[in-house]
Amino acid sequence: MKKLIAIVLSGSLLASTGAAFAQQYGPGPDHGHPQYHGMHDQGRHEGWYKKGGRLPQSYRGQQYVVSDWHRDHLRPPPRGYHWVRSDNGDFLLVAVTTGVIASIIAAAASGN
Repeated sequence: MKKLIAIVLSGSLLASTGAAFAQQYGPGPDHGHPQYHGMHDQGRHEGWYKKGGRLPQSYRGQQYVVSDWHRDHLRPPPRGYHWVRSDNGDFLLVAVTTGVIASIIAAAASGN
């Protein structure tokens, strides 16, 4: 009987640890929609994190805009554009009105 209980407990422990290694893009808290871990992760998965891609509205807020581009060794953004910093440290030059990404500077290339 003790062996049977040990086997059952071991099996349930193995089954529960398998859930810890579940696929990263499993259903999110809103049931069925993928769960992402930041702008870079979502953009790579959905395909918009590239030159010519369109930054989603949810990432166009002021909290992402780089206001002190001098400090980050960036060139001044052209009129109608601003720099946006991604969660992985990349800098995206984004059109303010459309959200189209004009360029991406990798964090390592910017010196940060």
